[in-house]
Amino acid sequence: MFSENFSKRLRKNVGINGLISTLIGLLILFWPGRTAQVGTVLIGISFILIGIFYLVSIFSLMNENFWSRFGHFLLGTIYVIAGLFSLINLAAATATLFIIIGILVGFTWITEGFVSFSYVPYSPSKPWTILSGVLSVVAGFMLLLTPLWGAIALWTLLGIVILVLGIFKLVHYFTW
Repeated sequence: MFSENFSKRLRKNVGINGLISTLIGLLILFWPGRTAQVGTVLIGISFILIGIFYLVSIFSLMNENFWSRFGHFLLGTIYVIAGLFSLINLAAATATLFIIIGILVGFTWITEGFVSFSYVPYSPSKPWTILSGVLSVVAGFMLLLTPLWGAIALWTLLGIVILVLGIFKLVHYFTW
């Protein structure tokens, strides 16, 4: 069905994916702070580049109105400042990023819980839908009360999941 060449490339990709996933999972589990800081550096560099593009784009908007150019200037400046902040004080930026993620995930889970309550009349399994909604709301409020600890727990869970998936992909690669 598949060509042998395609099968070899697919196997190779599974192996590379498994190796990278395993390494990232191990890094998150054994060096969680450093790995998170690397992510923060990447985000900071991305923000600076996005900001530069916004600032440079002002020159291509010469025919646009003042507010359009000012908006691009403002966005570019904010992106550059945020990027520089994350690179200048890496520990504070990483902690801030974790807190923001914890808060956003908390709000998301609370919203998801209330949305699932709206499904109860239409659900074939009302008790499970209610339980799912209650758990989402409770977990969301727990994250809002302790966003840093919650984000750290999610980061650790992410490391475990990525490691396990990487190991499964490596096993798949070697048993192909």
